[in-house]
Amino acid sequence: MDLIARVSRQFEDSAQTKLASIEWLALPIVEAIEVMTACLVNSGKILACGNGGSAADAQHFAAELVNRFELERPPLAAVALTTDSSVLTSIGNDYEFTQVFAKQVCALGQTGDVLLAISTSGNSANVIDAIAAAHERGMRVVALTGKGGGKIAELLRVDDVHLCVPADRTARIQEIHLLVLHCLCDGIDCLLLGVED
Repeated sequence: MDLIARVSRQFEDSAQTKLASIEWLALPIVEAIEVMTACLVNSGKILACGNGGSAADAQHFAAELVNRFELERPPLAAVALTTDSSVLTSIGNDYEFTQVFAKQVCALGQTGDVLLAISTSGNSANVIDAIAAAHERGMRVVALTGKGGGKIAELLRVDDVHLCVPADRTARIQEIHLLVLHCLCDGIDCLLLGVED
C-alpha cells in the first residue's frame, strides 16, 4: 500500500470538495453572517448543538465568539449546548437523549436568539428536536448539514438559513463545516468591527 499516495488523495479530495462548494455555499454563508450579527447586535445569543464531531464544532464556534477569532474585540454571547455533562446526562436519563438539546433551548433560548444546528446527515434526532424548540421560542435557525440536508432540510422555515455541504462523505462534510464556521466568525467580526478587506 502506498500511504503517501493515499494521503495525497485525501488532500486533493478535500481541496476539490471545498472548491466545488464555493458557489453552493457563499450566499447562504453571507445570509447566516447577517442573521447572527443582527442577533448579537440586538443583545441576543447564539446557541450551538451537534453530536460527535459536530459537538466539537459547536464548542469550537462558541469559543471563537466568546473569546475571539482573529481580531481583538469584546466577547460575544454564544453557548455550546454540548458541554454540561450533568445537564446532558440528567435529561438523557430522566427523559430521552433526543431531548438533550431541546430542553436547553427551552431553558436558555429567547425570541431573537439564533440556534446553530449542526448535523452532517441532517437526520440527528436531538438536533431536529432542538430546531423545533427554537422555532417555538421565536428563534431563527442556521442549519449546517450535508448529504442533501436530510430531515432538517424539511423543517427549516423561510427565515432560517440552510448551509448544506454538497457532499456525501462525512469526513469531507466535516472539513467544510469547519471552514464554514471560520467564515461565519470572520464575517461576524468584519461586520461588527467595520473591517473592509
